[in-house]
Amino acid sequence: SGKNESRTLSVFLWLSFCQTSSWAHTLGLYYNNIFVFFNGTVHAVVSRIPADVSFLTLQFHTHHRNVTLSYTPIPLYGSSVTAADAGLLSTLTLSQTTVSWFLKTPDGSSAAGVGVILPYTSADPVPGACNQEFPLEIDPNIYLQYNLFETTITFAPANIGYGRGESPPACDVDTDSSTRWRLVYELYQYFLPEGDLSEQSLISSLERAANVQNMQDNGRKVVSLSSHDRTQFSFSSLPGQGVIFSVIVRDPVLNTSASYIPVHTYACSFNSTLDGCSDLGRVSSKVFFTVMGLAGLFVCFVGHRFFKLSLNSLLTGCLSAVRLALTALMGVVGGVAMVMSWWRFGSVMACVLVVGLILGFLISSIAFFTPLGDIPIFHNDVVFWVVFACIMVFVPLFFIRWPREGNIITCGVVGGYAVVLAVNAYTYTSLSYITLDVLKRLLNHNFSRAFISVPLQDIDFIMITVWVVLGVSGIVMQLYREKSRPFFPPSPYVMWKQERERRKTNVLDPSHHKPSLSARILGRIRQLTQRTEPAGETTPLLF
Repeated sequence: SGKNESRTLSVFLWLSFCQTSSWAHTLGLYYNNIFVFFNGTVHAVVSRIPADVSFLTLQFHTHHRNVTLSYTPIPLYGSSVTAADAGLLSTLTLSQTTVSWFLKTPDGSSAAGVGVILPYTSADPVPGACNQEFPLEIDPNIYLQYNLFETTITFAPANIGYGRGESPPACDVDTDSSTRWRLVYELYQYFLPEGDLSEQSLISSLERAANVQNMQDNGRKVVSLSSHDRTQFSFSSLPGQGVIFSVIVRDPVLNTSASYIPVHTYACSFNSTLDGCSDLGRVSSKVFFTVMGLAGLFVCFVGHRFFKLSLNSLLTGCLSAVRLALTALMGVVGGVAMVMSWWRFGSVMACVLVVGLILGFLISSIAFFTPLGDIPIFHNDVVFWVVFACIMVFVPLFFIRWPREGNIITCGVVGGYAVVLAVNAYTYTSLSYITLDVLKRLLNHNFSRAFISVPLQDIDFIMITVWVVLGVSGIVMQLYREKSRPFFPPSPYVMWKQERERRKTNVLDPSHHKPSLSARILGRIRQLTQRTEPAGETTPLLF
């Protein structure tokens, strides 16, 4: 039965910890794979706790199923937490040597995951001990929410450590160095392998991020903050990319630290079709970006020679690079308008300026895709857009003296990036967020507060190499081919007007004596509609 299965598993957990209690205390870490049976409850018991341990945290992580972790057999409000990454903190009394927790699923289904137990001494900070927002009295959990644009994490402030049986220090009475206001928080990220949504990958990654030392060795520190700063942060959502977030609180006076309960997300749902992880690689997206990739390859190597096609492709590709549908339609309309302007008036300067702005947009996006984009001053929308626009406008002004070279460089760089986006439709790469993050910031005013760091893994470095090789080879090939040609192809309309004027003034030109097009059409119509009269005798008269 579920009850017997629960009791057997509880004994297993208890024996595992008892037999290795000295090892667990020395390392400050204990792992165990746990399975929650259908309609069952896992009773986790920790015994023989050393006297120098003041509090313990238990964390339990599943791939995507919610579990309920509680202090009591029946979960109650204020004594339990339900999440895919759940954790509880238990403070100890003077003579206490045993702690127990209860684990079950909210809907009675089965679930598998990994449990982690961390012991702390009286010198270590107590994560979430100054909680005034969430139901638990002491809440070491990190609460995560995500949408299409951003992922937000929130956690409760910590308190300085205290010994067994002692009253916890007051949270908000004083703000001097003897209170919790001296504590410092560090926010860490750990990226899972790109495109890997498997449970095995998550479990192995959580083992590298479960405690303070492991997260310092394997994670990426995003920001440090004092106790006076907000305990809420936003990050750019990366659908399909697994990310583990962790907060480490430090006591600079005692040189100690403690970890909150790490939390993970894929910015997509395994249970819903609305934002499902299985819908990330849709066929329509693959077809669209494949076509754009082929167009980008064409533009990269022969874009300047076929000026009309490349101008349309560049504008369409630039806008559609930030996503499909409406932006692609805008790109087509804009490209056709620019081609018609060049065809009718014969001036390439307006087209060159637009092409330069496209290159400037991509260069500015690349600049803010780097750690430069996470500098606090650029979280201000006014500062960000002013600097972004300045970089974007500078590029066409720089190339106005060399319009042909500017157009060829734009063809190489933007065409190579279109190929990268085409590859992204089949295998995940972070380079698509170069332009996507700019679109997010344009559409969502709250995105300015988000950190936009993304993982750069093996596939990303491979695609950067491909991009550089395509861009450089395309630029060199076009510069070599076009060095003896006119800077830009002439306007067809201007050429037609010149040819017409030449025919009017050159009487030796046979076409000068030809009827006009309208006269020829009317003559042909008369031949088809009127009956031809006999011309009489056609032989010469004999005298």
